[in-house]
Amino acid sequence: MFRKLHPIEAPVIVFIDSVACQAEAHETLAAVLCRQSALWSRKTAVSGAKRAPFCMMGTCFECLATVDGVPSVQTCLVPVKDGMCVERQIGATEVPS
Repeated sequence: MFRKLHPIEAPVIVFIDSVACQAEAHETLAAVLCRQSALWSRKTAVSGAKRAPFCMMGTCFECLATVDGVPSVQTCLVPVKDGMCVERQIGATEVPS
């Protein structure tokens, strides 16, 4: 659905559901998720509906995913790092304290 308008500069590799994806250093994880063919970051706990990044500024909580083993991370607020592991979140999880 989305694509980069310019070639990726300073590429890094991010693993989304164990699949290697190229990203640009310092872009957000939500931006990388939006470029994937499966455009969603989590499924709701009640109906299992797929949700995707929406506001891209940290207010809506639709972009939640598990990042490097930490559940319920707002991916729109997290810049990518080389080797980062992201898992789409299925249902409710415990929020870290």
